[in-house]
Amino acid sequence: MAAFSRGIRSFVSRLPQEELICSRCLFSTTSTLQSGHSRWSKIKHDKGKADANKGSQRTSLSREIALASKMYGGDPNSNPRLASLLVSAKKAGFPKASMEAAIARGQGKSATGATLENVTLEVIMPPTVAMIIDAETDNKARTMMDLRHLVKVHGGSVTPTNYLFQKKGRIAFEKDERNLGVDEVLDEAIEAGAEDVEADEDGSIVVWTEPNKTMAAAEALQKSLNLKVESSDIIWDPNEDTKVPLESQDAVKALSAFVEALQDNPHVQGVYANAAQGGLADDIWEDLQVKLDA
Repeated sequence: MAAFSRGIRSFVSRLPQEELICSRCLFSTTSTLQSGHSRWSKIKHDKGKADANKGSQRTSLSREIALASKMYGGDPNSNPRLASLLVSAKKAGFPKASMEAAIARGQGKSATGATLENVTLEVIMPPTVAMIIDAETDNKARTMMDLRHLVKVHGGSVTPTNYLFQKKGRIAFEKDERNLGVDEVLDEAIEAGAEDVEADEDGSIVVWTEPNKTMAAAEALQKSLNLKVESSDIIWDPNEDTKVPLESQDAVKALSAFVEALQDNPHVQGVYANAAQGGLADDIWEDLQVKLDA
């Protein structure tokens, strides 16, 4: 592991300023935020605003690097997608230590080589918004203590909320020149283990699976249909009939501050909320959405 880490550090330190061109990679070279089921169709329209949010951009880059490392290996010398992402991350001012940590996380390790554990915290935040926080850490007790402290500081309480969500695997594929629709993808997707297939407003395909079938389905559809994966993750999708409408800008401001504090914690990988727009103006609602994963 020490030799592997030295190799990663050496590669990162040699990164050129010019962005690499990767004709073989199966991923998009653009940085996108992970998104919940109800938000997928608006990602492209909100990307500019999301990139302006530094915390969201760091989260996005970290996830894409970890995903590339997980799917195609942690060595950028033999993983062109990972190499391209590292160049883009350096241009964006992403810290070298954060790049190394994201690569290691894709391999299921911390930057020091310790095995990572998945931890989940369920909370209620003002004004009665249910939230689920997913994290990966090599010190479960410390991370949970830190997260619980943040919840208390921001006026929330730790309590079960997972019954208000459904855990799902989501794979988003890039739209290509073939313009494949749901009908063309459906049979192969079901064969690969998908539970549902849909298209966003731009025609990009989104495949939903059971959580434990996400990676296998992504790999299968890449091979069978030559599709390029834009994102692949496991999310907590809030139930539509129990979402909490937001009516107050003060409530949104407080919720946004809490989410931003969570984004500053390097172990947090996903923040999900059962909030709905309610009476909020579109721009205020969209600003909150780009900070959340669902």
